[in-house]
Amino acid sequence: MRKFVMAALGGTLAGAIATTQIAGPLLAQEATRNSSVYEQLDLFGDIFERIRSQYVEEAEPSELIEAAINGMLTSLDPHSSYLSPTDADAMRVQTSGEFGGLGIEVTQEEGFVKVVSPIDGTPAAEAGIEAGDFITHVDGESVLGLTLDAAVEKMRGPVGSEIVITVVREGETEPFDVSIIRDTIELQAVRARVQGETVVLRVTTFNEKTFPNLEAKLAEEVEKLGGMDNVNGFVVDLRNNPGGLLTQAIKVSDAFLEEGEIVSTRGREAADGDRFNATPGDLAQGKPIVVLINGGSASASEIVAGALKDHRRAIIVGTKSFGKGSVQTVMPLQNGGAMRLTTARYYTPSGRSIQSLGVSPDIVVQQPRRKPDTEEEDGPPLLRSEADLRGAISNDSLTEDEINQIKEDRAKAEAAAELREEDYQLAYAIDILKGLSALGPKN
Repeated sequence: MRKFVMAALGGTLAGAIATTQIAGPLLAQEATRNSSVYEQLDLFGDIFERIRSQYVEEAEPSELIEAAINGMLTSLDPHSSYLSPTDADAMRVQTSGEFGGLGIEVTQEEGFVKVVSPIDGTPAAEAGIEAGDFITHVDGESVLGLTLDAAVEKMRGPVGSEIVITVVREGETEPFDVSIIRDTIELQAVRARVQGETVVLRVTTFNEKTFPNLEAKLAEEVEKLGGMDNVNGFVVDLRNNPGGLLTQAIKVSDAFLEEGEIVSTRGREAADGDRFNATPGDLAQGKPIVVLINGGSASASEIVAGALKDHRRAIIVGTKSFGKGSVQTVMPLQNGGAMRLTTARYYTPSGRSIQSLGVSPDIVVQQPRRKPDTEEEDGPPLLRSEADLRGAISNDSLTEDEINQIKEDRAKAEAAAELREEDYQLAYAIDILKGLSALGPKN
């Protein structure tokens, strides 16, 4: 019994020594870290007071603190930032689908403002701004060295006012100026049309209206074709779509999937992760889908493209997407402003992050640059066929109706070929769906 008590006391003593040897240094380390943080805060206070008292011009204290907060956030990554009360209100309006501005989604790279994508039907898109353009000057003033929010603020202004931005574009030897008239941006989240037997769904952004618009317009276009039996497939055009709400990206992906994971998010701690799965119901009813992407397809667009690609539900056509694989959480602040903070990375169903890599298309198709209007092209050479020869024998194996059907099919094919001049990537996607339907069973 005495030995047992001694052993127990020995165990307690060993535990106490181990606790002292391990926990002691840890507590000391934490105390040192806290002391260092307080010293840094004291340093900040010292600098703040010196600026207030000695700077060549009087500085507004609230502006200094706001700049310090924004600097702290923007130092983390290109997507974290501070939103003043005014900016926070503007962001809430933007996600609802209507706001004022030029109509471009931007990020910052090497000190300059880089265009992620112009938004369809906006002043920037109509002025010819392209994804990948760098904006170096606004109304003659350089944006180099400004924070992204400060540069964006310089581009804001009253609706109807003019702004001149200086653009550097790959392939152009010299910077050039673009004049844009600011306007109210009313986003049509989804546009739809019928091209032959294909339904084309152009998704321009992911705001609160995106999925309801997609669902309604898909049904309208299918009805125009006389029902799903007359549809050979769908093109989901995500080119130059800068993204938006994660919830809407999940709903749009779910619209074409019956089951399986859509996307997962992982934060710093394991408990911060989440996983989103599809629910039964495919709006396309199993019809083939081609998704169009390019370098302006970012964030929520990449979630949709990645989910449909990994589940082999769609063929991805175009060029590599932007590569924004992080999730930002907007946190309201006590002053009415907000903090946009990167809180997680997202992963496609295969478990792959697209951060800085983007979604790679299954079929790479470059969009040819438009040729200047001043260039004249010779028309296609005139070719003669058997039917053009004098005295050609008629085809007696077909009825008049069958001949008319052949001519009608030929006219459709020629109309599709004309689309290549207008939008080569879209024409390519439609050709894929035609090829797939040609291989299907006969009705």
